Amino acid sequence: MTIMQKVLWLIASLGNFSAVYFYIQAQNAFSLIILLFTLAYTAIGLYDIFRSPHTLNRLYPVVAYLRYFLESYRVEIQQYFIANDTEEMPFNREQRTLIYQRSKNQRDTIAFGTQRNLMEDNYLSLWHSLSPAHVKPDAKRVLIGEANCKQPYSASYFNISAMSFGSLSPNAIEALNLGAKKAGCYHNTGEGAASPYHLKHGGDIVWQIGSGLFGCRDENGRFNPDSFTKTASLTQIKMIEIKLSQGAKPGHGGVLPKAKITDEIARIRQISKDHDCVSPAVNPECTSPKALLNFVQQLRELSGGKPVGFKLCVGNPAEFLSICKAMIETGITPDFITVDGAEGGTGAAPVEFSNRLGLVCLEGISVVNNALIGVGLRDKIKIIASGKTASSFDLLAKIAAGADLVNAARTMMLALGCIQSRHCNTNLCPTGVATQDQARSEALDIAVKSERVKNYHTNTMASFFELVGSMGLDDPTKLIPQMIKQRTSNGGQISVNSFAKPLTLNALIENKDLNKCWQQWWQASSAERFYADDLFILKSPELS
Repeated sequence: MTIMQKVLWLIASLGNFSAVYFYIQAQNAFSLIILLFTLAYTAIGLYDIFRSPHTLNRLYPVVAYLRYFLESYRVEIQQYFIANDTEEMPFNREQRTLIYQRSKNQRDTIAFGTQRNLMEDNYLSLWHSLSPAHVKPDAKRVLIGEANCKQPYSASYFNISAMSFGSLSPNAIEALNLGAKKAGCYHNTGEGAASPYHLKHGGDIVWQIGSGLFGCRDENGRFNPDSFTKTASLTQIKMIEIKLSQGAKPGHGGVLPKAKITDEIARIRQISKDHDCVSPAVNPECTSPKALLNFVQQLRELSGGKPVGFKLCVGNPAEFLSICKAMIETGITPDFITVDGAEGGTGAAPVEFSNRLGLVCLEGISVVNNALIGVGLRDKIKIIASGKTASSFDLLAKIAAGADLVNAARTMMLALGCIQSRHCNTNLCPTGVATQDQARSEALDIAVKSERVKNYHTNTMASFFELVGSMGLDDPTKLIPQMIKQRTSNGGQISVNSFAKPLTLNALIENKDLNKCWQQWWQASSAERFYADDLFILKSPELS
């Protein structure tokens, strides 16, 4: 018998007898409270011992609930009382504070030096110039779709990444879109369709078409050209993005838990409320590289010539090269490719998928950038990076690695007031951001929070351009991978580069100056299918 079982039997016998006797003698409120306490403790304890399915409750009746209570607030206790400013994941206190300060237009400087260990392995940094420059006004936007489109789009370097209505609350979606309009950036809808909340305030929209085809599907769940054309023709829709995979769960469809599916969401997505909404792992219109590109061309035509691209988390590089081969054979190229890093993710994801699959963003960008250079198509396609961007340095590093512009999701949620409670998949978000609970959602002030989104974007962009200038550059397009320095285990610095040797123009097509890994990946790729055997033994660039 455990000590708490002994305590229960002591209270149930001697405790209750003493409490009854005390109440009869005293007849006051205090004695009544004591009696009610012992009776309640006894009732709960007896239930725990004889009826509870939980071993802890049976062995430690009543007090086991204290453990469950503390466990329910473990994340908050860790955040507020235990973790230091630079050790939390996925965003530490320093990063979150920077976002909050910039979103509120507060001072974002630090005093008394950095808290970071500048000598730690893999620490990233920049070399500044003694001749700082100012970024030219005409170099502060990126034009997408100029080669193929009747309606090319001029985009900000920093934009709001894919977050669906369903995953986020109506007020959060509205605040993000109004913030995008104020900031002059675009807002990606996520795969849950272009909802009325995305369209209400007139901010620029990138409409994402996920594997569930929400917003453009027929009653059988297949692509509906008429439905697509109706939405795509809206002036507010600036670009179309086909989602192949996402960083949080590559190889797995999007997940909207049943607890978050309201009647409105079910109607917009054309789904059932009775179970989790899990999108197919494979987009039914994109079952091969050539099918993907034909779908790109179809959407471009149906939308009236708007930029169309696709989003993926890079895995086996040979499979991306399969898409490149299909581009060469069909002559069809997307206007942009969004590269999602394995470190990304705003919604529900299986632990193993989130932790173990996919390349991180900088690696994925490097593969895509080099592959497009190697097949001579880099000048026709813009690369959009997506994956954990909190600061202007994060933005700069992705562009230097080969991206043209960057999307951010979770940091935009933080700008809305998210506190990283990590309840996004439970419908119990304490700040009204990632929930469909009406009371919680309506507490989020759209006007105030949209201003914070705008401030965060504006201040991060100002810092980004200043950081670019500190390197002596007047145009972000002059950034190259070699400019990002990485600390090695021996304490020295090296330039960040791909795990595979960078390619020169047309190197893959001409079979020119290819190392073993690029040769293997190119040979394994096929325009007819995505899958390629992963047989090459990967080594460091020095040994390749």
